[in-house]
Amino acid sequence: MLKKAAALFLVLGSIAMWMSCGSTSNRYVYAAMPTSNQIVAYREDPNSGALIQLTGSPIVAGPGVEALAMHPSGKYLYAANSGQNNLSQYTITAGALNEQTPRPTAGTSPTVLAIDPAGTFLYVGNSGSFDISVFKIGSTDGKLSAVPQLSGATAPIGLVPLNMALSPSGNVLYVTGEGTVGYIEAFPLTNGVLGAPLTGSPYTTGNIPYGLAIAPGSGNGFLYTANKLDNSISEFTIQSDGSLQHLTDVGETYTSPVSLLVDKSAKYLYVANQGNGNLIGFSIGADGSLTLLGASPFITGTEPSVLAGDPGGGFLFVGYGAASSPSLQSFSLATSSGTLTSVSTYSLTGSGAPTSMVVTP
Repeated sequence: MLKKAAALFLVLGSIAMWMSCGSTSNRYVYAAMPTSNQIVAYREDPNSGALIQLTGSPIVAGPGVEALAMHPSGKYLYAANSGQNNLSQYTITAGALNEQTPRPTAGTSPTVLAIDPAGTFLYVGNSGSFDISVFKIGSTDGKLSAVPQLSGATAPIGLVPLNMALSPSGNVLYVTGEGTVGYIEAFPLTNGVLGAPLTGSPYTTGNIPYGLAIAPGSGNGFLYTANKLDNSISEFTIQSDGSLQHLTDVGETYTSPVSLLVDKSAKYLYVANQGNGNLIGFSIGADGSLTLLGASPFITGTEPSVLAGDPGGGFLFVGYGAASSPSLQSFSLATSSGTLTSVSTYSLTGSGAPTSMVVTP
């Protein structure tokens, strides 16, 4: 049944503002706040990139809501509740979130989510049980149903998943983790079932690869990791079978890179440096190589940790802050140069920094 999680309606002032805008595009930004068990919700002004908090936001979410995933249709939002070992599934109507119950059970401490490009399967990385849960997404209602794996209910991966991403084709799942060094595991997918790791997997990358991003490009695209301990970005070419070929590692003058974002045009890669309170940008070459943008760095608040891009390509959002002062910041993105210009900063109620952020298409 449908359970009303929150009534998130626009305040009258923001409705008037939207009606006066030249664009009628409506997008919404959501951020997970696990310390306070909340999801914050904003409407994005389509012309300026400014954020207008929805009435009723933040909403009460599942215990330890750690990660969010947006369905490609923009109709459904999924949340991983690390404190309850389950998932919340929401329908989205004019920005309002309505939870569908019951909450499906995942593995122990689910902390990362990924959806395939077709919006057919949801992949859940479980940090406490070192495995992946998979769910099929209902085509008409967005509801989740578990997909059994080769060895049981979940697919064991042998490490704590730090991040996950799917190949542009959707037929390979990449998972980063840390062992004696940083690793990327690559699993072929068949109807949501993880197969045996690809030849060469796991691939070695930098230490503590929290950041993970894929850029479409010549051939099968490129994969990048942000390595927090090494202060570096690792570059890989994606081969035709989904396997990875290491290109190089780019050292940073800044510290603790933890999040990556490829813009809509796939021309730029942005990095959140938690240790310095800034973002840097790179242009992406035809061969996947990275060239630092001359306008970098772009200053944020303390400890930026999560990034999200506007699907229109003109804006970028960052979540940051120590436990006592969490905030979101909006930037405009100059598509001709990749330069970011701060639009505004928004203080978040509740405690703890945001850990995941998504935008409706």
